[in-house]
Amino acid sequence: MLLWGNAHAAPPDAAREQALVRMVRQDCGSCHGMRLTGGLGPALTREALADVPLESLAAVIFHGRPGTPMPPWRAMLSEPEARWIAQRLLQGFPEEMVKAP
Repeated sequence: MLLWGNAHAAPPDAAREQALVRMVRQDCGSCHGMRLTGGLGPALTREALADVPLESLAAVIFHGRPGTPMPPWRAMLSEPEARWIAQRLLQGFPEEMVKAP
């Protein structure tokens, strides 16, 4: 489990938030479905995660699930970023922001 010693660290800035949204939509979406409604992995919709505690979801994102296809993302994310993603999933994950030309 995560210790969250720095759970109160500053949230990601706007540019990092965009990168995290893109990562979830593309990388996580490759298993959980591009709309996060399920695929190889379970759905990551607000409804599907309604009974999942925030800390548990963040821990799965950060550490993965040994013995399953769910990899740990700790090489690409900090603990506060994993928590930020978990919070957004529980609220209903935002759409990827497309930059205007």
